[in-house]
Formats: sequence, C-alpha cells, structure tokens
Amino acid sequence: MISTSLADMKHSNFAVGLLVLFSTFTPLPGHALGGALPPGFRVQTISSADDFDWREIVPYLFSASALPREQGIKAVLENSRVLRAYVTNEIRTECNPDKGRCAAKREGFTLEGEINKRIDGIVEEEIFHQKAMTGVDYSLADQPFPFSEIAAFKSEKHADAHFILALTDRRYTAAQVQAKYGAPYDTDIFQMYSVFKYQLNSPDYTSKAIFEIDPVDGAVLKIAISLKARKSKHAPHG
Repeated sequence: MISTSLADMKHSNFAVGLLVLFSTFTPLPGHALGGALPPGFRVQTISSADDFDWREIVPYLFSASALPREQGIKAVLENSRVLRAYVTNEIRTECNPDKGRCAAKREGFTLEGEINKRIDGIVEEEIFHQKAMTGVDYSLADQPFPFSEIAAFKSEKHADAHFILALTDRRYTAAQVQAKYGAPYDTDIFQMYSVFKYQLNSPDYTSKAIFEIDPVDGAVLKIAISLKARKSKHAPHG
C-alpha cells in the first residue's frame, strides 16, 4: 500500500498525511500476444510516467466529489488512464501462449467492457471506510510498469476527492515535471523530500497537484492530486 512519507502510516491512514499537505514500462512486443486476438482489440499503453498528465484526472475528481462513497471512487478509477493501461496489459499477458486463459477470445468480449468489469472488481474488493474517508489503495504488482501503486479516496463529510500514484523507479525527474507543466507555483522542503505544487482553479473547484521529489537526484517519488469543490452560491441555506 502507499505509505506516504508525510506521515509514517499504514493502510488507509496514508490519507491523513496527504490531507495535511493539501491544506519504465515498455509495452509488450506484438509477438508476445501469442495467438490471434479478435478484431478491434486495441491496446492502451502507458510507456513512461511522463505519459500521465495530472490535469486529465481533475474532471473525474470533481464528479467524484459529488457522488456517494463507492460511486465516487469508481468514477475516478474507471477513468484513470493509468489503471486502464495497467488492466489492458494484464489482459494482453493472459493471452500469451503459455497462459491458461484469454479473456479477449471469449464470445461477446469488448476491451472497454472487460476493463470496466475488472476495475469495478478492484473497487469492490479493495474499498475501505475509515475516519470519514472512503478509498481504494491498490498495488500494481505486475511489472514492468511506471507506477507501483494507485489510490483514490474521498471525504464522507466534505466535497473533496483525491488521487495518488507511487512511482516504480527513479526515471521520472523534477526537470521533466517542469518541462511539462512549467515552474510550480510553490515549493516546500521537508526532511526527506521536497515538493513541487501546481494548481488549477475554476468557478466550481480548486485542484492541486503535489509532486514528491527526492532532493538528492531529483527523482519523482509520488504524485498526489486533490480537488475541493466550491459551494454553489445558489445552494439553499439550512
């Protein structure tokens, strides 16, 4: 599970540390697929951590902030490009000649449908409720892949939603982050790591991304995105 260095916590308590802060996979070659796959089997890939763009997940965090517990987590994870690529890779691997099953050869198979089914299964098996938080913290054990863990969680009392990725190795650097997103609006230095902070504002929400970086070699260790929905000016008063 993701154990954030913001607070040395186990299991779902990683959320507490992150809330305080918020106040290389190579695609398998074609011949590795083994037997013929059904027409239309399209492979989604994430070839490096730099393929992830934190801004892409923000609309789904906003949706999740207004949804009930499990529904909100599914909204984030089903639309995570990282998790969809990881599950796609699992499906491909199962179609190798030495494997005993190949979902892609089942009658009625669609890639999108199988990905959604498996992500829904992950949510159902891994979801937890603790300290007014609902979340999923899932290990991406099948390697190589740029990320080793993925987590999504939301507050049960506030219109907040969060998404976290832990990186597998040290290939993604602070220099690449700045090349993609520009200079951070703020930085911080802690005992064991530093952070780059980015922010998106809209009339409906504020979203922040925090890149946890090793100050020695500049390697990105974790990426954490938070979103806080704004209260509607037209909301009824109790």
